[in-house]
Amino acid sequence: MHRLIFNQAIHSEVILDMVAGAEEFVWIVTADIKDMHIKKGRRFVPFLSMLADLVSKGVAIRLIHAKEPGPRFRKDFDLYPELIESPLFERILCPRVHTKAVVVDAKKMFVGSANLTGAGMGAKHADKRNFEAGVMTDEPQMVDDMMEWVDQLYLGDFCGRCKMRKFCPDPIR
Repeated sequence: MHRLIFNQAIHSEVILDMVAGAEEFVWIVTADIKDMHIKKGRRFVPFLSMLADLVSKGVAIRLIHAKEPGPRFRKDFDLYPELIESPLFERILCPRVHTKAVVVDAKKMFVGSANLTGAGMGAKHADKRNFEAGVMTDEPQMVDDMMEWVDQLYLGDFCGRCKMRKFCPDPIR
């Protein structure tokens, strides 16, 4: 399955279906990260609450982003001890990351233009959202290739030859 999805469908299909249905792990790579909210029933809650719920169920979360999240994200983050204390939640910062991707359970992935923000993937009103597009796939070779690349990034394989290292606030290697 390969499907092109746009705008609000990214929120419903990637976040509310794919990520929420994770059983083993969720890997998220994004350039920008903000205090994104998601639709939960009739309410809107921080996306971090979904991640905390997943971690509580034994799902591992890997979050790679390019810059420090804003103050609202950091304030909300502190409300979820599961994310702070659990070894199942891993987070790294790499200023060179510009990729936007989500991989779930080594079975599905989304790659597209949307950052992990309300205007990109969140539950923003249709008139306040960014215009976003991406591809969702369950093609095993594509998912495997993305996972290998994310692993290399996460393990710092690119750090040794990175010409931006002096600007990196927290080098992996």
